[in-house]
Amino acid sequence: MNRRLPEWLTIRAPRPGQIQEVDSLIKGLQLHTVCESARCPNLTECWSKHTATFMILGDVCTRACGFCAIKTGRGETVDLLEPRRVALAAKHLGLKHVVITSVARDDLKDGGAEQFAATIRAVRHEIPGAIVEVLTPDFKGIRWCIKTVADAQPDIYNHNVETVERLQHLVRPQAKYWRSIDLLYYVKRTHPEIYTKSGLMVGLGETKEEVIQTMRDLRDAGVDCLTIGQYLRPTMHHLPVVEYVHPSVFAEYRRIGEEMGFLFVASAPFVRSSYNAEAFSLKVMAQRLAQLEALQGSAEVR
Repeated sequence: MNRRLPEWLTIRAPRPGQIQEVDSLIKGLQLHTVCESARCPNLTECWSKHTATFMILGDVCTRACGFCAIKTGRGETVDLLEPRRVALAAKHLGLKHVVITSVARDDLKDGGAEQFAATIRAVRHEIPGAIVEVLTPDFKGIRWCIKTVADAQPDIYNHNVETVERLQHLVRPQAKYWRSIDLLYYVKRTHPEIYTKSGLMVGLGETKEEVIQTMRDLRDAGVDCLTIGQYLRPTMHHLPVVEYVHPSVFAEYRRIGEEMGFLFVASAPFVRSSYNAEAFSLKVMAQRLAQLEALQGSAEVR
């Protein structure tokens, strides 16, 4: 059934020329963004602020999740020059917080881990001091793949559980709930200096108790940052929305998460995993941002 959107959910329509510069840059450098491929409702707002989430390893995913609008099929050839182009785009946009994600690449031996590592290194080279956040697939739980990314020292390692344990088979049938929890635990245990982050969608039929239990599981795994947003059906071929969760419930989740000890909780209908990602930096990593701004300022003077 196609449910009518409630008053607190209004999709932002693009305005002519508002996002043209970012669009031209992305196309000119032959890059992809999850903003476009996943049909994110926040695209106009983010691109108008000159922010975007870069999606490496092509725009075709080897998995078929029930919620996701990204194309499914055979993975593309790995482009070894892509990391540098991502770094150049981030530098051109003046980003202080760079978010890098990818499609799932189960066809690759390393799941694309080395491409993540190479992109992190390229961004570090072009923008010294930038805060780098990665949002990775689960790499089938293979430890050496996860380690390859973590060893490249992103500031934030994000991996989303997406939904509660009971709904995993429906929402992302090729993933496993506890595999994702273990990935996050492994990163925190082996690289305690890296902030860990995860997120989930609500409105897919989960109960409030299940959401809170998921939050506990993530916190027990040492996760520092949590995002919770409303699931919105990208097309009629995707999972239907079971419930439009009221903003007061999101506020309650935020309060509960903060009481659990998460360093940062973003919980609201339009929250997405990388939406306003810099807000985490402003709250938790303010000193790093100040150092970066000073570094960029001195470079301009020279």
